[in-house]
Amino acid sequence: MTLQQLKYFIEIVNSGSINKAAESLYISQPSLSNAVKDLEAEVGVELFNRTPKGITLTMDGVEFLGYARQVVEQASLLEQRYLSKKPSRRLCSISTQHYAFAVNAFVNMVKKTNADEYEFTLRETRTHEIIEDVKTLRSELGILYMNPFNKKVLEKLLRENGLTFHPLFIAKPHIFVSTTNPLAQKKYVTPEDLEDYTCLSFEQGENNSFYFSEEILSTAYSKKTIRVSDRATIFNLMIGLNGYTISTGIVSADLNGDNITAVPLHIDDSIEVGWIAHHSIQLTRQATMYLEELKQVVSEYDVLMDEQI
Repeated sequence: MTLQQLKYFIEIVNSGSINKAAESLYISQPSLSNAVKDLEAEVGVELFNRTPKGITLTMDGVEFLGYARQVVEQASLLEQRYLSKKPSRRLCSISTQHYAFAVNAFVNMVKKTNADEYEFTLRETRTHEIIEDVKTLRSELGILYMNPFNKKVLEKLLRENGLTFHPLFIAKPHIFVSTTNPLAQKKYVTPEDLEDYTCLSFEQGENNSFYFSEEILSTAYSKKTIRVSDRATIFNLMIGLNGYTISTGIVSADLNGDNITAVPLHIDDSIEVGWIAHHSIQLTRQATMYLEELKQVVSEYDVLMDEQI
């Protein structure tokens, strides 16, 4: 087994296909395929499932990836220290529900990354797609929430896919509204206060389910409902229609301006936000750095951090 084989293997995972990986590595597709087959023969397990639709990692492949990344990272550190080689291109991919604090942490992570070259991806997407992204290693980790309503269903789904949920913090429910909304002047609001206002939520596509909703009270009836696919639209509708959405209470003036505010929602519920990852794969330094920035961002708000839970 060679370091080159491990780098080939990791590039295929990052690219999502042998053809794209071959283009990135500037080698022929048959040569790369043969290198992978040689690697599989040497380790004695199949690393990829091969289908007409493409390739995905086997469970053995998922475990092997964790070790391969560690070896390649350590080799890169040795080369930098003793051979004066420039650092390898940094890679990191995150999938998240629609949270401004997740973007804030990503911005901070990028700013603090000491690298001449990097390729980072931040996907704000639907709940089911976050789980799929992490399951298939399209993303190294995902950010989502649980509460008493969806916890059992999501934990079962994560367990079936070899994923683990790691708590970050617990927040009290709030509504996000425009600063010109009459509700913005209240010390707190109740569900009854919201009856005449438009409820805004993030649509979940073909995997739509109350359990995949990004907002609590997903089963509660609302006279006026609008579903959107991105944060920019939901904030515009808060301003244009005096709508509201239910979330953690963490709103960023740096990214969203001063037009949106958070008001406590007086209900007996909680929002537990955490990160998911493969239970058998150690996070890369870049992903660990992102989590550190995430904890730093949310610790400045009125939330219960994981070490306090």
